Amino acid sequence: MQAIDDARTACARHRWGDAWRLLSAVPVGDLDIDDLDRRATAAYLIGQDEAGFADWGRAHQACLDEGATHRAAHFGMKLAQGYGFKGDLARCRGWTDRTARLLDEAEIDCVEQGYLENALAMSRLMEHGDVAGAHAHFAQAGKIGGRFAHRELVTLARIGEGRMLVYLGEIAEGMALLDEAMVSIEAGELSPLATGDAYCTVIDACSELCDLARCRAWTESFVRWCETQQELVLYRGHCFLHRAEVLLLSGAWAEALTEARQACDRLAAPVNPLALSGASSVEGDLLRLAGDLAGAEAAYRRADEVGVEPQPGLALLRLAQGRVDAAHATIRRALGETAGAGPVSRARLLGPAVEIVLAAGDVVAARAAADELRSVAAEIGTPLLVATAAGSTGAVLLAEGDPAGALVELRRALNGYLVLDVPYEAARTRLLIAEACEAVGDHDAAAMATEAARGVVDALGIDPGVTPSPAPDGLSPRECEVLRQLARGLTNRGIAEALVISEKTVASHVSHIFTKLGVTSRAAATAYAYDHDLVP
Repeated sequence: MQAIDDARTACARHRWGDAWRLLSAVPVGDLDIDDLDRRATAAYLIGQDEAGFADWGRAHQACLDEGATHRAAHFGMKLAQGYGFKGDLARCRGWTDRTARLLDEAEIDCVEQGYLENALAMSRLMEHGDVAGAHAHFAQAGKIGGRFAHRELVTLARIGEGRMLVYLGEIAEGMALLDEAMVSIEAGELSPLATGDAYCTVIDACSELCDLARCRAWTESFVRWCETQQELVLYRGHCFLHRAEVLLLSGAWAEALTEARQACDRLAAPVNPLALSGASSVEGDLLRLAGDLAGAEAAYRRADEVGVEPQPGLALLRLAQGRVDAAHATIRRALGETAGAGPVSRARLLGPAVEIVLAAGDVVAARAAADELRSVAAEIGTPLLVATAAGSTGAVLLAEGDPAGALVELRRALNGYLVLDVPYEAARTRLLIAEACEAVGDHDAAAMATEAARGVVDALGIDPGVTPSPAPDGLSPRECEVLRQLARGLTNRGIAEALVISEKTVASHVSHIFTKLGVTSRAAATAYAYDHDLVP
């Protein structure tokens, strides 16, 4: 039949939309098992996942009817993989258990035993949090794949084993396995389903470790692969998410926001709760940084609704709203919930924790968080974490009254951010350097650092749709921050502690605020702030 021949050609050329339309026009009785698999694969990749699951179910049953147990197991594992990727753990487990029983009863030695081990590893991890148990299953899957010279299974098993080694603290060994797997992925040695899953898993691992260089490289590779897959829906959302994360750090905020919103759209149908929550969190981060605090609140709420609390973004939002006590309580709770969870779980929380607890005036807690972050950064070893740890230590030293010591750490952080091309964090670090220079009396260096930082912030290219309304009467963003704190009743010293700047700098800002607003008292400035909705 010409339609079937054309569909087979379309699949070979990764034209999944064409293949789906051609095969959907053919009565199911005219499709052999391989063509059912092609139609299921095409449907799954273009977002018609339920139709794909139905066809794999038909193929599974047809194999059982023919007595081809190992092929039936093959389709059982595809169904387990597909449901697992969607986050439907109950159906994933059901197909895993059914396939295990089939293979046990048949007593056959086949490569599907390895895919079963892979599925059991995911079950141990997702359902029980058993990293060591999952690692054992992944290792066994790799051995079976090697025995059958099955490159795809070996690659997937190494990815799983590598990620578990990272969680177990053997980071260098784990990343070596992930890098090796990427060679097979980029060489096109895996099926489309395995390739998409592998990209997502490897980039997730790199993101957890704040490994910006690998995130950038593998995300670019992922984008190129997605562009070769016609009408791809399934993995596009994850690709948009990872690209948004990279663009956020790279300072391309307007483009990052577009990518984050596209990720939210793609991941909502068919829904992938974990990834959708991540995309909403990134959208919230971008809106928060752009000053759209109401929009950020809404995005973080959407993230929470689909399953993952958006921390540390939500705590940082509370800080941006001037709700320092709420931010402090939130980040303390988040840190408490991850106590003893290992460096990977703590890595993203500790830097923001230092910022928040310093704003709350808790220098002792900030020192403890900064010291732990330095230890985590030394263990994980990625340059972004090392720079973040240095910057956090510098901020704490500044708060402790050691500006000279702070400058050493802050310049180390700045150099790290500049090498990584992370402009916003570099700008924030320059502002701290300016505070430290002011404290040691080097006013020229302070002015230069401030000017450089403001230039970066002004050039970040925020989309006009999310840029906050210009501050009234020519107030600068920093002056608005000072005015908000003043309106909350803080003294100059309290403002200095909240914003991690010197008391002398606060006094200068207050003087400029009074001049621009044409007021002569803190009470009048407070009234102005409330009249102009500058206080949440």
